[in-house]
Amino acid sequence: MVRGKIQMRRIENATSRQVTFSKRRSGLLKKAYELSVLCDAEVALIIFSQKGKLYEFASSNIQNIIEKYRECVKEEERDNPDVERQLQKMRLEAINMAKKIELLELSQRKLLGQNIGSCSLEELQQLDNQLERSLKSIRTKKAELYKQEIERLKAKEMLLLEENARLAGKSAQISQRKENERCSRSDTTTPSSEVETELFIGLPEMRCSFSAAD
Repeated sequence: MVRGKIQMRRIENATSRQVTFSKRRSGLLKKAYELSVLCDAEVALIIFSQKGKLYEFASSNIQNIIEKYRECVKEEERDNPDVERQLQKMRLEAINMAKKIELLELSQRKLLGQNIGSCSLEELQQLDNQLERSLKSIRTKKAELYKQEIERLKAKEMLLLEENARLAGKSAQISQRKENERCSRSDTTTPSSEVETELFIGLPEMRCSFSAAD
């Protein structure tokens, strides 16, 4: 059975979210361990759950790896002063993108009829207008597809009619040929002259004498 593609967004169901967290966390820790062993790399992994519980892995002393990381970051900042500003800009962009995604997900749930209890009359009217526009677009697309399907069926019908006419003509030619052949055979088997018959009663010798006399 083919596994469906998982949509990358927050899992709403708390139980499913916890199960997924446990599975993905175990897989991530396993991959970190394999990377450290296979490639002889220094690997440190820190995970905090939604409730703040800590999970970590380190191929060696995790404090030493963190200090090494801080030293590398400081060196990069000294070599390139714009790195911190770029990182800050990227953080802000990530925060803004997360807010936009959250708003889009909220709007999607409302369009599906979920979480509309707190909506005002104006918001409900906007949702109604948006749904009407969506339905209009869907009906237009549906009508277009119906039209294309009808045209395709009509073209297929024309082809079938032409094929039917061609086969009917061919069948008529075959029937005519058979009729001509039948008539020809009938003409050749008809007698061209009458057969004379003669009735004679008596012995063969008498028949011969009569014939000589004639």
